[in-house]
Amino acid sequence: MIFRKTKGDMMESLRLRIKRRLEMYLELDIDGIRKSIIDILLKLRKVTVDLLYHELNLKFRVSYSAVASTLGYIHSKLGILHAYKESYKTPIVYSLKEEYVDIIKSVLSKS
Repeated sequence: MIFRKTKGDMMESLRLRIKRRLEMYLELDIDGIRKSIIDILLKLRKVTVDLLYHELNLKFRVSYSAVASTLGYIHSKLGILHAYKESYKTPIVYSLKEEYVDIIKSVLSKS
């Protein structure tokens, strides 16, 4: 007997993997910066590195490059962000994937 995963099963396993990655990411948050970044993403839904840098510097002392690398990490490893660039002259805009907002809120409420 062969079992095949349906599209719904695959989507659910992807959501579970993203939830686990986000939980692990926030568990390693020593100074609260990671949680603040996720909070800002939830609040604003779309950010650039520059905007996130200015928002974070209201509470923390962080470098621009640290913010850029953290945002890049969240985009590439956690899978909760879209990234797009209108032209080569404009900055990359990162936007929260709406299908994961419920997971993000759930994980944040537990941390």
